Amino acid sequence: MSDLNKEVVDLVWGRPSGGGVSASIFRRWTQGFVFSENEHTALEQFEGGPCAVIAPVQAFLLKNILFNRECPNWRQISEEEQKTVLCSTLSEILESACSSPSTRFYLVTWAKGQIPQASVHTKTQSQTQGVPEAESSQPPQEQQPTALAAEDLGFEQFHSVLHKRTVMSVSELREEVLSLYHTWGGCCGVLLFLYSVILTKGIENIRNEIQDTMEPLIDPVHGHGSQSLVNLLVTGHAVSNVWDGDRDCSGMKLHGIHKQASVGFLTLMESLRYCKVGAFLKSPKFPIWILGSETHLSVFFTKEMSLVGPESPSEQARRVFQSYDPEDNGFIPESLLEDVMKALDLVSEPEYVSIVKSKLDPENLGIILLGPFLLEFFPNQDSGIPDSFPVYHYNGLKQSNHNERVRHSLIFRICFK
Repeated sequence: MSDLNKEVVDLVWGRPSGGGVSASIFRRWTQGFVFSENEHTALEQFEGGPCAVIAPVQAFLLKNILFNRECPNWRQISEEEQKTVLCSTLSEILESACSSPSTRFYLVTWAKGQIPQASVHTKTQSQTQGVPEAESSQPPQEQQPTALAAEDLGFEQFHSVLHKRTVMSVSELREEVLSLYHTWGGCCGVLLFLYSVILTKGIENIRNEIQDTMEPLIDPVHGHGSQSLVNLLVTGHAVSNVWDGDRDCSGMKLHGIHKQASVGFLTLMESLRYCKVGAFLKSPKFPIWILGSETHLSVFFTKEMSLVGPESPSEQARRVFQSYDPEDNGFIPESLLEDVMKALDLVSEPEYVSIVKSKLDPENLGIILLGPFLLEFFPNQDSGIPDSFPVYHYNGLKQSNHNERVRHSLIFRICFK
């Protein structure tokens, strides 16, 4: 294993005791990006773990299909369209991870002559056959890679047969990613893409953004991806937190999200008060959200763009107010009211602030509640959201779908009346 590969391994897998990453954990990650036979715009996940990469890619994939493509039926796309949209999605994520347009991109592929043998399903037989030798060659029409690694491809062997390609421009990147379509869909395609993102971002840059540099991107015991990994793919930054901006904790700066993301992130952990998701992830540019549970990531989406329209004055006020309420108590000390009003460009003359304080805190409790504050300055604002619209849910795990067929589920039609 080269020194470079060792740096990547330490960052991704850590330094687990007992001789390295277990074979079962590594095997769960040895799959590629494979479309469901039952849903042409859905990626399949074979085992638990790689959802930390597959779900973000699926979210961006849906964004590009739903909003960057004119087609009456977004669920029906051809194999050629699958190839185009997947590769453009992977390129987009790599571009996001790149620190500047002038920086080089890196693609991790198999070393020449070292492509492992992976089984493939055919429409006429279940016998396994070899993967085509040329990475960019077209496999026979009747074959579709399963993206499951050959059984004898272990952790050490995988890292001994990797090759790093250097790409000098965005246009060249898109061409190279497209030429490697069957690599991304074949054995270990998910890991090859993840390593490409990491090298493009820069190992040192990622370490500078991660809150705890001892925490690997993939848990070597349980096999799940970290929040830093999800954030890296969603925003291009491997920060460990999901709130807006940076926060100071006893002199330590904790990094969060600094701009509106293209796709969002929501988590069950917030309802349990383990974390606070900021507006930049809750209100993304497109109405697509990665959903985090205790053990899995899925995707929730709709075509209703009014859900993610420009931030209204009341939404901005809520976000600013909550930035002064880091513990999410729903109130701030009255001493901070003037700061909040200044941040919102409201009249903040001391005499007027005093009048507002007495109105919002008539019992002199020394606190200002969020609800009354919004009603005072931003009453009766119409959101412009329609009364009803369909929403869909994607879960890439076969066993989590009806009849083990991975499909987008129309889970309900939202109705506000």
